[in-house]
Amino acid sequence: MKLFSPTVEVRAKERNTLADLIVEQLEKLGVEYIFGVPGGSIEPLYNAMARSQRAGGLRPVVARHEAGAAFMADGYARETGKLGVCCSTTGPGATNLLTGVASAHIEQVPVLAITAQTVLHSFGRQTLQESTCSAVDTVAIFKACTRYSSLVSHRGQLENKLAAAIAATQGAPAGPAHLSIPMDIMADSRRMNSYQPMASLDFLLKKPAVTDAAAVAELVLEIQQAKRMVLLLGDGCGSAIDEIIRFAERLQVPIITGPSGKRWISQRHPLYHGVLGFAGHKSASDRLKDERNDLVLAVGTRFSEMMYPNLEKDKWLNSKLVHIDDVLENFCHSPMARLHVCGALPLIFSTLLNSLPDRERKQPVAVNHTAPTGEGDKTIIYTAPRVRLDDEDSCYSSAVPLKPQRVMRELSLRLPEDARVFVDAGNSWAWATHYLHLQKGGLYRIAIGFGSMTWAIGAAIGSAVASKGVPTICLTGDGSYLMSGQEITVAVEEKLPVVFIVLNDRALGMVKHGQRLGGAESIAHELPPVDFVGLAHSLGAQAEVVRTPEELESLDLISICERPGPTLIEVQIDGEEVPPIGARMKTLERG
Repeated sequence: MKLFSPTVEVRAKERNTLADLIVEQLEKLGVEYIFGVPGGSIEPLYNAMARSQRAGGLRPVVARHEAGAAFMADGYARETGKLGVCCSTTGPGATNLLTGVASAHIEQVPVLAITAQTVLHSFGRQTLQESTCSAVDTVAIFKACTRYSSLVSHRGQLENKLAAAIAATQGAPAGPAHLSIPMDIMADSRRMNSYQPMASLDFLLKKPAVTDAAAVAELVLEIQQAKRMVLLLGDGCGSAIDEIIRFAERLQVPIITGPSGKRWISQRHPLYHGVLGFAGHKSASDRLKDERNDLVLAVGTRFSEMMYPNLEKDKWLNSKLVHIDDVLENFCHSPMARLHVCGALPLIFSTLLNSLPDRERKQPVAVNHTAPTGEGDKTIIYTAPRVRLDDEDSCYSSAVPLKPQRVMRELSLRLPEDARVFVDAGNSWAWATHYLHLQKGGLYRIAIGFGSMTWAIGAAIGSAVASKGVPTICLTGDGSYLMSGQEITVAVEEKLPVVFIVLNDRALGMVKHGQRLGGAESIAHELPPVDFVGLAHSLGAQAEVVRTPEELESLDLISICERPGPTLIEVQIDGEEVPPIGARMKTLERG
């Protein structure tokens, strides 16, 4: 990564506005890109990025819609661990960002949203795209879905409010922050005769490793006395996943996850029993509810309804549940737990590993995952041996249209081992959660909290921008792609090897099957026939269609992922196959 580090003299001559100051601070944090859409009031920031880009520093990535820009910032943050930054002009540009920022809020992703504001002397005069407190108050709107939202109403506020916003993105929990900055403040001179280089704000990114030592000591005793345990992993356990896996392997503790927690573990690990909750596996539910369990160790989870809708009602769990987390707020969802352990997860599990004696049990045996050897060969193992699928036979079906289960199995076997996989909202969630099983942990990414359709399209692009040349997969549906498929042109422009796999069932599939399963009217779910291949070609991308098992088996996804630009693969699937969404339907019925 090349950071911008010109001399003070060059900065003083070429970068002399407060917008330049913002760009410099972001560069000091290692931020390489700002995702956004330019327009009138935000131009001072783009001017500063132009000057930075010429000097080899931070540069803009232009999305086709502001929501896509926010999703890209989300994907960038997930891939790099850095701050994701997006921007927009005032008025509709700012409100277009909102869905992506709200998704980052629910998913606790650190994103900074910078929106422009009309010049100060125009406040309250109903100028074009005004979004002040006298019109459509964007600062107030963003307060509902950020950790911090503020208007910079004076040039002297900029540095402190920028620092406050960045600090808010890193908090426990992490999440997005928003700054609304009037155009004239961004364009204002830094008064170079008195300019001094700002100190870096990188100290704001350092998280204190505070841990409840007494609770950890109690946890050690609990584990030493337990005869049978199970680990339940949520989406917040990523920082300690290596230590958690070593802990599980040492004590031979079975592992289950929520739909989001699935991303942190290889779905072929011999201790893995599957997903609990939405589109989950009976093997996971059975393992959790085994009466012989002494302890259920829930790690890094918010106990969302998508994972465990009946937590408060399942009294049997109260005496067994231990909740381990680094976010104190998450304990609000498990007040019935017998023990809460708060602190830095790597430190907690390192302590456990150092404190616990080895047990006289065999280490897990590695599973040999072979490549496909022939049609319908059920000897091929593509998931952990303890995971039980609802409809395993369909994973080997030769039917046309293609069974979604077969598609997920073939993808599991054929994707590059290091491919990042982003799964979009809709039936793609359900099919991937239950039937897609990746060999490596940490590469499966999903935003199942806010449930924004098209999230995966933007997030995959943002991730690919951050890791040029790394294979990136966006698994989406025809409904989602029709909402935001134009963002593929960003991948074309940036020459990103993103593969967009569009599951085409000519319907809003989750709506259709939800209506059927819930006994509702069948209405408003049909989609017209679309030439997705022709559409992709018209936008400058390579594309192909898959209709049969033979065409699916002939896909060379490793070579496709090496192309210097995006590829769209339309996969025509059987729209009558019912996705595993029974748990979701039960929550709707209770509502």
